[in-house]
Amino acid sequence: MLKENLLIVEEKVVQACARAGRNRDEVLLIAVSKTKPVEMIEEIYREGIRDFGENHPQEIREKFPQLPADVRWHMIGHLQTNKIKYIIERACMVHSVDSFHLAEAISKAAVKSNRVMPVLVEVNMAGEESKFGVAPQETEALIRQIAPLPGIRVEGLMTIAPYTDNPEDNRIYFREMKKLNVDIGAKNIDNVSMRHLSMGMTGDYEVAIEEGATMVRVGTGIFGARSYAV
Repeated sequence: MLKENLLIVEEKVVQACARAGRNRDEVLLIAVSKTKPVEMIEEIYREGIRDFGENHPQEIREKFPQLPADVRWHMIGHLQTNKIKYIIERACMVHSVDSFHLAEAISKAAVKSNRVMPVLVEVNMAGEESKFGVAPQETEALIRQIAPLPGIRVEGLMTIAPYTDNPEDNRIYFREMKKLNVDIGAKNIDNVSMRHLSMGMTGDYEVAIEEGATMVRVGTGIFGARSYAV
């Protein structure tokens, strides 16, 4: 079942890349494994997936020792400063930096662990009150503020688009994210690469790819509906 789901998602990724005139290797598929048991992750791992996304630091901490060392864990959910210790030596990237306070805390933990943590700045492109993220017009200022911090490196932007039954509704937000990413990248800010654009989930990842996503976060499309009984 999971293998079939993954094949369907992969084929849609390939087709979206083709429509956009992009190479398949320009887009990283992150399997969002939040609330999913290790057995299901292992099944997807056996199909060649190495990048998994989690919303809760505790899940990364718990699953990390149970899975092969070459799994790359992406922290994609809101991160509280008191939970950084769970992921600082386990995650390959934090997608959800939305304040100087959080970036500073990650910086301190990374320096203490003698590593550099790649981070993405989360942008609330649609201005939804229920979502975390910095406003688009404040994004560059935040990046300039956190770029000099030791132990972290800004590598782009992330957004969570509104939930919608029609993926086309989110095209405008993805397009604006791409423009923002390019505009900030053109400023050549020290310690900032802007090479990644993490956007698009199960309902709209094809549109996100067409508009320039370099990372898509697909959970339900691969693992099926989430279980909240954890």
